[in-house]
Amino acid sequence: MNTIKVGDRVKLIASPPYIKTAEPMPMLRSPDILAIGAEGVILDRRPGGYYGVLFPNGSFLLDKKYLEIVV
Repeated sequence: MNTIKVGDRVKLIASPPYIKTAEPMPMLRSPDILAIGAEGVILDRRPGGYYGVLFPNGSFLLDKKYLEIVV
């Protein structure tokens, strides 16, 4: 399995029950804000296996199990 690094392009392969924004005051959002297959760029790594990911419609915190590197 490839390790995800800052700057990697990734895509969403599954939808979590809720999606947390990567803002100074995070909010939980409905999972339909991101479509499965949406592509983004890794901004940073957070504790617990979470990544800050920049998508066209915002930045979100996602667990690595929902992400796959785009080759």
